[in-house]
Amino acid sequence: MSKTVLVVDDAAFMRMMIRDILAKEGYVIYEAVNGRDAIEKYVEIRPDLVTMDITMPEMSGLEALREIRLKDPAARVLIVSAMGQQRMIVEALESGAMDFLVKPFQPTKVLETVKKCLQSTPRH
Repeated sequence: MSKTVLVVDDAAFMRMMIRDILAKEGYVIYEAVNGRDAIEKYVEIRPDLVTMDITMPEMSGLEALREIRLKDPAARVLIVSAMGQQRMIVEALESGAMDFLVKPFQPTKVLETVKKCLQSTPRH
C-alpha cells in the first residue's frame, strides 16, 4: 500500500516540486494551500505524513501543526521552511513536528527526510 503525503504550501510551485519528487517514488500526494485547508484535508484523508510550510496566509503552518496534533497526537508532520526561520523551526519541533527541511532543498534530501519521518514514532 502506497504511503500518503499531504503537501501544504501556499506557493503552487513549491507544492508541485515536492509532489513531483515524492510521486516519482510512489507516494500518493494530496495538496493544501494554507493551514486551515491542511487541517480540513488532514481530518478527511488521515495521510501518513504532512509536509508543512510555516509562512502561509489565513493560518500559519505552526498553528495548523498544533491543531492537527490536537486532533491526532500520532500525526507525522515535516516542516518545510525558508532560510532564516530557525526560531520558528525550534518552535515547530517543540510543538511536535518530526523534522524540518530548509528551502531550497535537494530532491535526495526530501526523500531521505520523508522516509526517516515515516519510519519514526511521532513525539507526544
